[in-house]
Amino acid sequence: MSDALSPFLEISRADWATLSRSTQSPLTEAEIAQIRGLGDFLDMREVEEVYLPVSRLLNLYVGATQKLHAVTESFMGERASKTPFVIGVAGSVAVGKSTVSRVLKELLSRWEGTPKVALVTTDGFLYPNAELQRRGIMHRKGFPESYDRLALIKFVADVKSGVARVTAPVYSHLSYDIVPGEEVVVESPDVLIVEGLTLLQTPGPNQDVAVSDFFDFKIYVDAETDEIRSWFINRFKKLRETAFSNPASYFHRYAELEEEFALDRAQEIWETINLPNLNENILPTRSRATLVLRKGVGHSVSSVLLRKV
Repeated sequence: MSDALSPFLEISRADWATLSRSTQSPLTEAEIAQIRGLGDFLDMREVEEVYLPVSRLLNLYVGATQKLHAVTESFMGERASKTPFVIGVAGSVAVGKSTVSRVLKELLSRWEGTPKVALVTTDGFLYPNAELQRRGIMHRKGFPESYDRLALIKFVADVKSGVARVTAPVYSHLSYDIVPGEEVVVESPDVLIVEGLTLLQTPGPNQDVAVSDFFDFKIYVDAETDEIRSWFINRFKKLRETAFSNPASYFHRYAELEEEFALDRAQEIWETINLPNLNENILPTRSRATLVLRKGVGHSVSSVLLRKV
């Protein structure tokens, strides 16, 4: 698609960075280290040049949306009520969605007008493993059909409509399953960030609404497919030395395998699960984003695409 027909304005990293020169990052090196995901990249320069301008733009969107909401309520003759601003962050496995979401949560909470920011991942809305096995789709975990779609929509709709206390299930990456009896509590946030693989999809067949219909701003974290594959394999290698080494880990067996066989299995997981999900369900939603963070080699953002219309 030509630039003239593209809905996005692509801004180089250098030009985007100029938007934050008057503001220093409120985060310390220690905080950045805690935010950074395994195998991901994040340093002070990345925060100041990429994520600080993104957070300021989001803060402006929040303010403008609140004003629009108040005007609409006034027009309708109703009393304006607080409406949380909802941000969706989507992208492939291993592309760095979690790091992006965490750093934006921390930065947004430091701007005036958005002190209370909640972050929830869609992992908690995966069906429990027992249900996935009952449905015969355990091998499709992470695909759209593996999520309790209605529960996710209800959760976001409740937050968006101002319900004072909303809960979400908790997912354990150690046990690779939903944790019975545990929940995340979200109480009247200024901003809710929802992070997940297929968040930007439109309603499917015989569906009237999608979770993306409740988002005020949509972010897609993008990179070349070969780069993402490399990041996935490298993360798998690091997990073998860390989380997988825990005997309680669902993937402990991969820590005990010879590295050659373990990496062969990682490649198989990529080619049979993650790559098809990316091509079929994730990548096609990129054009629906409000903003695209395009990453290059080493997980560093190389350019930003901002929707023109």
